[in-house]
Amino acid sequence: MKGISIAVVDGQGGGIGSSIVEKLKAELPDINVIALGTNSLATGRMLKAGADQGATGENALIYNVKRVDIIMGVVAVLMPNAMMGELSPRMAEAIGSSDAMKILIPLEKCNIKVSMPGDYTISQCIDYGVELIKEYIQEREQEG
Repeated sequence: MKGISIAVVDGQGGGIGSSIVEKLKAELPDINVIALGTNSLATGRMLKAGADQGATGENALIYNVKRVDIIMGVVAVLMPNAMMGELSPRMAEAIGSSDAMKILIPLEKCNIKVSMPGDYTISQCIDYGVELIKEYIQEREQEG
């Protein structure tokens, strides 16, 4: 688990990002969590939730997503102009092009539906996302 970096990407008010950070730090306290906000409010909220580092804006996001092992956020981070235009096309491209594992939370606000059975709360999706990260880390540790 040492040396694994996770970027949590969020915008607008940073509510979902801060929930993700809280869960990650509760379950994986030794992990390096980097808050990447599209605005300073989102970044600040994720830092208050326990992120180890934070950066704000397009260039900071583009620079950092190339240097992390995992990116976590809502599925809309792959969609240009998401989050009411806060997520630029360059940001979406950088996230999508990053070699990092992407763990994405379904959110229908950006007119994207993920085909999966059942109704799940955002909290349940975040919990499952954290479990996916644990599995990913475990597989990497076994590889050597």
